[in-house]
Amino acid sequence: MAAAMETGKRKRAAVVVLGDIGRSPRMQYHSLSLANQAGMEVDIVANGGSDPHLLLRENPSIHIHEMKSVQLTGISKISGALTLLLKAVIQFIVLIWYLSFKIPRPDVFIVQNPPSVPTLAAVKLASWLRGAKFIVDWHNFGYTLLGLSHGRSHIIVKIYFWFEKHFGRMADGAFCVTKAMKHELDQKWGINATVLYDQSPEFFRPASLTEKHELFSRLGNSICSAIGNDDCISVEKEVEDRNTTVFTSQIDGEVFLKPNRPALVVSSTSWTQDEDFSILLEAALMYDRRVAATLGEDDSVDERELWTDIKNGKQFLYPRLLFIITGKGPDRKKYEEQIKRLKLRRVAFRTMWLASEDYPLLLGSADLGVSLHTSSSGLDLPMKVVDMFGCGLPVCAASFSCIDELVKVNNNGLLFSTSSELADELMMLFKGFPEECDDLKSLKVGALNTGSSSKWSTEWERHALPLVNQVIG
Repeated sequence: MAAAMETGKRKRAAVVVLGDIGRSPRMQYHSLSLANQAGMEVDIVANGGSDPHLLLRENPSIHIHEMKSVQLTGISKISGALTLLLKAVIQFIVLIWYLSFKIPRPDVFIVQNPPSVPTLAAVKLASWLRGAKFIVDWHNFGYTLLGLSHGRSHIIVKIYFWFEKHFGRMADGAFCVTKAMKHELDQKWGINATVLYDQSPEFFRPASLTEKHELFSRLGNSICSAIGNDDCISVEKEVEDRNTTVFTSQIDGEVFLKPNRPALVVSSTSWTQDEDFSILLEAALMYDRRVAATLGEDDSVDERELWTDIKNGKQFLYPRLLFIITGKGPDRKKYEEQIKRLKLRRVAFRTMWLASEDYPLLLGSADLGVSLHTSSSGLDLPMKVVDMFGCGLPVCAASFSCIDELVKVNNNGLLFSTSSELADELMMLFKGFPEECDDLKSLKVGALNTGSSSKWSTEWERHALPLVNQVIG
C-alpha cells in the first residue's frame, strides 16, 4: 500500500490541530495511518500540553512541530469580542508561519475542525501559497460550541458560522464523523463529506489480569487518595504492599480479582459545558441512598462500622462504586469541590490525567463506562465510547439525536436522559456484582463484539485512503 503512494519521492501530509495534540486522538490516528498505511511523511502542527501516544513519538515518519499557545492574560480587561479578535489574529500569524515556512511543503493539509477560526482560513491560504490540497475533518461545528456560552443568536456566533461555512466549502475534500453530520453538511452547507466513523486502534483491547494488577499498582496512590475526607475506597489503603491493590491480589505469582472489590466505572471528559457532569454526581448520590434503603440502613448507621466490614472483606448485594474520571478542562476544580461536599458511603470519585499508554489499560480494566457527551450540534459522536467498545467495555451514555448510530440499547450499552435514569441503570447492572450481574455481562459481550468488528486501520483504509489519493491526484 505504501508503495502505491510512492513515485520516487514520498508524498507528504501536514496534520493541523489548533489545540493539544495529546488530547486529539482522532488526529493522532490520522497521522499514524498516513505514515503507516499511506506511506507518507507526516508533519503534525499543533499546540503542546499533553504527550501524544508513544507510537507517534517513536515513528520516524512522523514529525511533531509544537506551537506555543496564545495567552492574552495582560489584556483581560479588554472587551471579550476584542480579545477574541486579537487572539485569532495572533493565531493566524503563527499558523501561517508554521504552515507556509517552517515545515516542508506538504502535498495535502488535513485540518481538525473545530476550532474554525482562524484555522480554516490559515490552512486555505497556506495551501494556496504552497500549491497543496486541503481536507477538513469535521468533528463538530465550531459555531455551535461558541453558542453554548454566547447563545445561537449572538452576532459573534453568526459571524463564526459564516466564517466556518465559507472557508469549509473551499476545501478540496472533507471527512465527518456521522451520517447525520454528512446530511447536514450536504443539505445546508453544500459540502460533500465522506463519513469516517471513529474506531479504536488496535491498542484498545481488554486488559489481562496481570495488566490490571500492574496498572492498579501504579495508580495505587491516586486510587487510595480521597477527594476530601476518607471514603469507602481510601480506607482500604495498604502500606507498601505491591501484592495487593483495591481490586486485585497476587499470590505466588498468580493474579486474582478480589470477590469484594468495588465496581470500577470510568468516564472521560473535557470538563466543558457540553457535558453536564452534575448528572453523574446526582446519580451517584441516588445509588448511594437507594443501596442504603435496600439494606434498611439510615443516617444513624455508624460509618466506621461499615468501613470495618469493607476492610474485613464483607460482600454486599450491591457493590461499592469507584468512579474514575479522566481528562483536563476548565470545570474540573468546580466539580471536585462539589464532590467534597457529597456525603457518600458506598461511592467514591477520583479525577486524574493518565498517560496515553495507561488510558486504554484503564478502560480495559473497568466494569462500565459512562458518557455524558450530548454534542453542541447533536451531530457528532463521543469518541470515548468508541474507545470503550474497543476495550470491550459496555456504556451508559447520555441520549441525544444521533447516539443510536453508535450505542445499541440492550446490546452494547444503555441510554439515559436524567440522573434518576442513570441511577436506575447502575442499580440494575451492578446488583449481585461481581458474579451474578447477568445484565452487565450481556452488555459486555455486545461491547466486545462491537469493538472487534472494526478497527481504525480498517475504517481508514476503506474510507479515508481513497479520498486522500483522489485529492492528491
